[in-house]
Amino acid sequence: MWKELRVIDDVLLAMLRSWVPICRHTGTTLTGWRICARPCGRPTQMGMTKVAIAAAMHDLGIWTAGTFDYLPPSIELATAHLRSCGRPEWTAEITTMIREHHKLSAYRGDPHWLVEPFRRADWVDVSRGGIRYGLPRNLLRQIFSTWPNAGFHRRLAQLAFERLRTHPLSPLPMLR
Repeated sequence: MWKELRVIDDVLLAMLRSWVPICRHTGTTLTGWRICARPCGRPTQMGMTKVAIAAAMHDLGIWTAGTFDYLPPSIELATAHLRSCGRPEWTAEITTMIREHHKLSAYRGDPHWLVEPFRRADWVDVSRGGIRYGLPRNLLRQIFSTWPNAGFHRRLAQLAFERLRTHPLSPLPMLR
């Protein structure tokens, strides 16, 4: 029996290692969000929890559903999680954070929601600081050194190229 448990451990650890890039991206997004949210005032604990859930779920569909058209599966995962943890009232805001995180222009919906600071933080990370929203370069260097991308951006480029070859009319389905 112990040998079988070791096999299970090995399988799960191998899966987790393949998720390191998304874990690093999640950390960068969450750290960047805390900075991008400063103009909105001091984040509440509830706000931090909402953003942590969105950060954990926003790109997860890439890995769980194996698709570059990952927003719908990421939203499904977030919805199921919120239902299971007794927070269905947060679903609209968190799923909007996920759906709009690659929106090219500013989010103009509910100004009390945390969608816009989250969108900005993700753009800062996905562009590796090319888009800064006024954040100092030295601060971004600190964030990126704390959360190295571990191949996340390289994997995104591979997925984008694969998607372009198979869906030339819809190469980047997550952009809004």
